[in-house]
Amino acid sequence: MATRFSHQLFGAILVFLVLHPFAAKSATLKLESLQNLEHAQKGDVVNGVHQVKKFLKAFGYYPREINRLDDHFDDALEAGLAVFQQLYHLNVTALLDSNTIKAMATPRCGVPDVNINKTSNGGSNHRVFRIIADYSFFPGNPRWSMYQLTYSFLPDSVPVVSLQVLGPIIARAFQTWANVSPFRFRQVAQGTRSDIRIGFYRRSHGDGAPFDGPGGVLAHAFSPQDGRFHYDAEENWSSNPSGSQVDLESVAVHEIGHVLGLGHSQDRSAIMFPSFQVGTTKRNLGQDDINGLRALYRY
Repeated sequence: MATRFSHQLFGAILVFLVLHPFAAKSATLKLESLQNLEHAQKGDVVNGVHQVKKFLKAFGYYPREINRLDDHFDDALEAGLAVFQQLYHLNVTALLDSNTIKAMATPRCGVPDVNINKTSNGGSNHRVFRIIADYSFFPGNPRWSMYQLTYSFLPDSVPVVSLQVLGPIIARAFQTWANVSPFRFRQVAQGTRSDIRIGFYRRSHGDGAPFDGPGGVLAHAFSPQDGRFHYDAEENWSSNPSGSQVDLESVAVHEIGHVLGLGHSQDRSAIMFPSFQVGTTKRNLGQDDINGLRALYRY
């Protein structure tokens, strides 16, 4: 089945990555809640399938027009799983195999990966385009109209990390992008009007994209020229991570990519790949990240 479905996927429904301009409503999954789903297949009704549908819908893999998320393993779920597996470079089985389950339970960015629409006949439409690069943009390719941008820390931010610690980390993250582009970033005083605004928040925090607590969505950011960049205050943040700690700077470099207009990348080595490994650092841009920004701004 894997070979047949993979051929169908690449021959007929190759997905073109399209990001929503806003962060997803959090629906990350816990590994232990998925163990009984490993052998489920199309046509089955298994308790917990609705959680997978909720996850896929939140991150763009399940038609957003479908509101009834039940435990039936249907056509839309099969198609969404195949696209998820393609993006994560997994074996395209369209099944909930162990590697797919582990990928879904990995901490990640809260910005959706793709955009699947429901067709008039009730099926799923994965916008058919040939992928010529791994990087992607938000719908309409929004971008900044200037290269000189200011940033500040939000005054209502949850006090997770002191500004004395966070300031240099964020400055380095911005400089990572400045080193490969015409962009220049300048910090202004907390509470001052700025182009980019950074803070830590818990659960529902007024932007329509609530966080989900430890081990799920780590952070999210909004497309140009919105400028919001939020960390989940309940994660175990560190400037020198180990064990279950999450690296502040690695996540900052990723979210700044969204602030500049980049969507998620299929390239695992790219900073814009959607998921993160806790206890590690990933602070350097990949060539795909650099190519994506150049393509968006045409410099």
